[in-house]
Amino acid sequence: MKRCPDCRRDYFDDSLLYCLEDGAALIQGAVPSPEEPATAIIRDTVPLGDANTGSEIRTTDPTTVFPSGIVAVNKNGADKRIPVYALAVIVILAGGFFGYRFFKPAASEQVNSIAVLPFENRSGSADTDYLSDGLADSLIYRLSQLPNLKVSPTSSVMRYKGKDADVAQIAGELKVDAVMSGRLVQRNDDLSVSVQLIDARSGKVIWAEQYDRKIADLLATQREIATMITQKLQLKFSGDEATGITKKYTDNNEAYQLYLKGRFYGMRRTAKDAQQAIDYYQHAVDLDPNFALAFAGLSEANWFLFLYSYPQVEAAVPKARELALKAIELDPTLAEPHSVLGIICASYDRDFACDEREQKRAIELNPNYTEGHRRYGLLLTNLGRFDEADAAIKRALEIDPLSPVANEQLANLLFNERKYGESEKLSKKELDLDPNYWYAHWQLFNVYRMKRDYGSTVEELARVQESRGEPDAAKFIRESFQSSDWPSFLKTITADRSRLKLYPYFVATFFAELGDKDKAFALLNEALDTKDQHIASMKVDPFMDPLRDDPRFKDVLRRTGLPE
Repeated sequence: MKRCPDCRRDYFDDSLLYCLEDGAALIQGAVPSPEEPATAIIRDTVPLGDANTGSEIRTTDPTTVFPSGIVAVNKNGADKRIPVYALAVIVILAGGFFGYRFFKPAASEQVNSIAVLPFENRSGSADTDYLSDGLADSLIYRLSQLPNLKVSPTSSVMRYKGKDADVAQIAGELKVDAVMSGRLVQRNDDLSVSVQLIDARSGKVIWAEQYDRKIADLLATQREIATMITQKLQLKFSGDEATGITKKYTDNNEAYQLYLKGRFYGMRRTAKDAQQAIDYYQHAVDLDPNFALAFAGLSEANWFLFLYSYPQVEAAVPKARELALKAIELDPTLAEPHSVLGIICASYDRDFACDEREQKRAIELNPNYTEGHRRYGLLLTNLGRFDEADAAIKRALEIDPLSPVANEQLANLLFNERKYGESEKLSKKELDLDPNYWYAHWQLFNVYRMKRDYGSTVEELARVQESRGEPDAAKFIRESFQSSDWPSFLKTITADRSRLKLYPYFVATFFAELGDKDKAFALLNEALDTKDQHIASMKVDPFMDPLRDDPRFKDVLRRTGLPE
């Protein structure tokens, strides 16, 4: 055991050299304090100048030193001397056995990839899910800073929450070498965290540990676990590569817990949850105005509020930009705010060069950042650079093969390449994993519409509404089509587009399909005026084909900032 002489934290892994809390050099064994009784000090060598070699036992009281042996006292007070050489043989043999038994590496192969599953919440209350999910998410974030380690993002591992999935199965689906799982129990101010890391190839436990801490030690505990993982995997890094593991993003424990709550809601990607995330992030930065990671989260949550709201909350975008710049000012090494800045540039400012610059910067800062690769792929798709888009999206899928957003990004690319069958197949595969993923239903809606399979088209549009919690809208869609043909159906749903929360750009595609070019261009101009982010796809969108030979199309395209 080692102990920090400053904060007195105990460490049971003798390979650690420095305290994870304050950086002080660790001392082997207990550190005496004025309150502690006298303790024995064991030294492996005798002072220079002594003729004999052996072990000494000294206490704080005067004693006789026997360099040739160790004194044992029986119940009658008689001394029995055990030769130190015999004792040494016993110690070596015992140490060799137990050392092999307990410290033998569990796997001979190098571990290059890992999945950290959501921790099991054993606290008996769903209110502490943010802690169990947040601890895993924080570990994922820290480990993903290592360029030579593939780490499955939170979006992929969350599908295993609450499920008794086989480790080998999980590893196969996520394409990783090792899987970490854990349990968390919170009782008032006490926190107990147990973790185990398993090599999925051999089924052996690489490492397991239990941490009994106070909730106030949460920050230090997750840094300690992340550091231990890197050591047990025997990962080698140097220079700035190690800073992401032990980096202190905040010293305020309350602010950190609020950040975890913000992440918990922000990952759900709905307008309602984005607003909840904003509230928690804002409280976190109020407590710690230098908490760059919370500013980055607050920026992205404001972007999600704009992205998933209808009508769009335009006030959220300038706020998202301001917060992203603040995060970068506080910590220039964060990838996330650069990526948010980029998507704002393209979708709101229609500055596509800015988007490309910022996404590349995000990827440079964190090559394992899935969203950076995915958003770059989206940009390249909209610019018509399909080969580059394919490479960027597939890189995102290498990092996160089960990412629903990245998979549908690839399905969208295939659709814009006019590969409708492949797009359909991929979207159906995604729905096998998550039947309620609304964007996969939207992609199928587009595919079936292009194939003129209108019965399936209407059903997928209805399922989009159901997946987004709009059962009345789904009922209206089904009833409208049953009583009419396809052109009449389009006229019905465009007549009251707010009922289905249809953006101007999508309504423009319906009028283009109906052959009403005047209304289609009127809606495209409305999309430009209202900052409808979907217009960024008009250069490659197959539904724009009926309008491309009209002179007005080039004018609108020019105003979007997209190259011809």
